[in-house]
Amino acid sequence: MIIVGVIVIFYTLMPFGSADEEPVSRVITLAKNNQLEKIEVNGDKLTVYRTNGETFKSKLEKGDSITSLLLESGVNIGEPGVEIYSTGSSGLSSIFGLLLNFLPLIFFGGLILFMMRQAQGSNNQTLSFGRSRARMVPFNHPTVTFADVAGVEEAKVELQEIVEFLKFPERFLALGARIPKGVLLVGPPGTGKTLLARAVAGEAGVPFFHISGSEFVEMFVGVGAARVRDLFEQAKRNSPCIVFVDEIDAVGRHRGAGLGGGHDEREQTLNQILVEMDGFETNTNIIVIAATNRPDILDPALLRPGRFDRRVTLDLPDLAGRRDILRVHAAGKPLAPEVALDTVAKETPGFSGADLSNLVNEAAILAARLNKKSIFMSEFEEAVDRIIAGPERKSRLISRREKEMTAYHEAGHALVAWALPHADRVHKISIVSRGSMGGHTSLLPDEDRYLWTRTVQHRQCCRVHREVTVAEEQSILDESPPAPATTSSEPPKLLWA
Repeated sequence: MIIVGVIVIFYTLMPFGSADEEPVSRVITLAKNNQLEKIEVNGDKLTVYRTNGETFKSKLEKGDSITSLLLESGVNIGEPGVEIYSTGSSGLSSIFGLLLNFLPLIFFGGLILFMMRQAQGSNNQTLSFGRSRARMVPFNHPTVTFADVAGVEEAKVELQEIVEFLKFPERFLALGARIPKGVLLVGPPGTGKTLLARAVAGEAGVPFFHISGSEFVEMFVGVGAARVRDLFEQAKRNSPCIVFVDEIDAVGRHRGAGLGGGHDEREQTLNQILVEMDGFETNTNIIVIAATNRPDILDPALLRPGRFDRRVTLDLPDLAGRRDILRVHAAGKPLAPEVALDTVAKETPGFSGADLSNLVNEAAILAARLNKKSIFMSEFEEAVDRIIAGPERKSRLISRREKEMTAYHEAGHALVAWALPHADRVHKISIVSRGSMGGHTSLLPDEDRYLWTRTVQHRQCCRVHREVTVAEEQSILDESPPAPATTSSEPPKLLWA
């Protein structure tokens, strides 16, 4: 490429004459012999018109004038003689011609500059492997506070102390207290671990660095450790701040369990994390918050005091927590007066905070699909059914007899639940097919139940299996399908409280 560019420049800038140009001496000879009619002058280029009608071109040497040369040779200029016309180019044409002459040089220079930038970009890309991929959320625009977090009151109390440490560190240092270096958030997916970490940063008014544990590790050895060093260097420059590592189990597993042994890239990354966390000074005001749903596989050195001093457990919200979470996510949405979030909270045992957020969003989507101005209770009911069992299978063809069998089956559930003294209240009966279910009966517990007595569990099993089968036998002459549960002669295999 360089050789081609040099050749182009050489042939462009060298003053080679054109093959069809005549020398100036021939022009003078023809003028002496009275064989020229006129000459047009354009800079150093000549267009010569002969008396016989022929035309040719010539070129003057630098500094010469065709008028002077003709006069010195004794040729008459004008009438009678050779007429000379000047057709000098305009300024724009001169500039264009100059640019045209230097165009190959400009092109070649741009090509070299492009190649140099490409090489420089390649070097920067190589060096960027060791840079941290953490995203920093500025503290001047807090988007999440503790008011946006509900259902985890105990965890909020624990993390409120972290906020106090970041806001008023001198208060604790004056009493000889050591600022916690790390907080480990443990809980199932969707319980609000990341949201809590953002709320801590928003309440404390400090920068927030967010990175996933899997982003430390690459195929190149040493990249993970380099990214850890770069992350903590950024944190020190923005101190006080919070470093949040999501899914830390991706790099914090027990050492010695990998295929690479002591040279495993994850182990090197973990070793660097241990060194950085244990090497903090007491006045750096940097707190590491990590989240995981598998604390059992973390390395013991990572969990010892001095690194992750505190462990905050987040569980699935209870009834009151679900109600508060629904209120947070329903705020700002046009709810109809008939909507009872307490009832929705009772219908959703086992839902996480993320599930409840999705529930409210599904209800809003259903209302928008029906062109409603507000979200009604029917949308919430439909959203609960869609999340638990799936959408309605409207294309499924069910015979009238099967619908009757399903109706008797669900009626048996409802009848026995109504008759038993310790059973939950019947909330809804449906024979609409959803997913793999032909229908379902929803019971509405008044409170969350964590322990089951023998009597309550026995009656629940009887309601689900025995009495339903009896209802089908009495109504459809024993043509009901066999129940998939334990028989009436076998006690349920459960742990009794």
